[in-house]
Amino acid sequence: MKESVDYITKSIQQIFKEDIENTDKFVDSIIGSRRIFIYGVGRSGLIAKAFAIRLVQMGLEVYFVGETITPIVEEGHLVIIVSYTGETMSAIQTANIVRRVGAKVITITASAHSKLASASNHVVVIDAPKDEDKKRLAPLGTLFEDATLIYLDSIVAQLMEKLGQSEGSMRKRHAIWV
Repeated sequence: MKESVDYITKSIQQIFKEDIENTDKFVDSIIGSRRIFIYGVGRSGLIAKAFAIRLVQMGLEVYFVGETITPIVEEGHLVIIVSYTGETMSAIQTANIVRRVGAKVITITASAHSKLASASNHVVVIDAPKDEDKKRLAPLGTLFEDATLIYLDSIVAQLMEKLGQSEGSMRKRHAIWV
């Protein structure tokens, strides 16, 4: 277990050695959007939902695409899509549809040249190492998913500062007030 934890930790530190491009655009897009929609499938979707929860706790109007109570996306809205490969068909279709109606799409992916990246207004690339140890110690999208969760949590901290939020103000919007 320790070997895997060490590998994952060192890999994530390597990912964040440099600033991630488009972070300022990402933060400004969230702040400037009246309504925010989040989408992802599988484990990427779970990471996306965790981020959506934090945005709701900051008092933003946020929905997860595909839920039965999600309203339609309209011009001027923001759609954030998380996809490791950037080739998930439903994510690409979502991006194409929302761009057609005039909404902005920001994608978080490991693949800057994917179909989803091409269908997006802005792309945040979380590029994980692809060495031989990855297959054994952090299979499939593990490094992308872990790094994306950390990245999105750091975005929450930036948003808190810019929006004048505190842990206390967010706690008041927590599903079960604690």
